[in-house]
Amino acid sequence: MSPTASDNMKSNLGEAGSHLRQAAGHAGEAIKGAASAAGDEMRLGKAQMKSELADSALSGIAALEQAGAASREQMDALMDKGRDLIDSASELIRERPLASFGIAFATGWIIAKLARSGSK
Repeated sequence: MSPTASDNMKSNLGEAGSHLRQAAGHAGEAIKGAASAAGDEMRLGKAQMKSELADSALSGIAALEQAGAASREQMDALMDKGRDLIDSASELIRERPLASFGIAFATGWIIAKLARSGSK
C-alpha cells in the first residue's frame, strides 16, 4: 500500500517539527554564546573602568600633593614681600624719623575719629 496524502502531510509536518526543534536548539546556543560573550565584555569593561578610576585617584592624590607645595611656594613669596615692605618702612623711618612720626600720629588720629563716628 502506498502512502496517502495524509501520511505524506504528517511525515512532512513531523520533519518540519524536527527542524524547528533543531533551529530552536541552535538559537538557544547562539543566545547562550552571545550572553557569554556579553558577560566577558562586561567583565573586561568593568576591569578597565576600575583601572581608570584607580589611575584617576592616583592623579588626584598627586595633584593634591602638588597643591600643597604650590601653596607653600606662594606663602614663601608673600612672606618675602612682607619682609621687603617692613624693611622699606624701617629704612624710611630711619631716614626721616620726624615725618614718620607725624604720619603715624595723623593715621592714628584719623582711625580714632572714624572709630568714634562709626560707634554713634
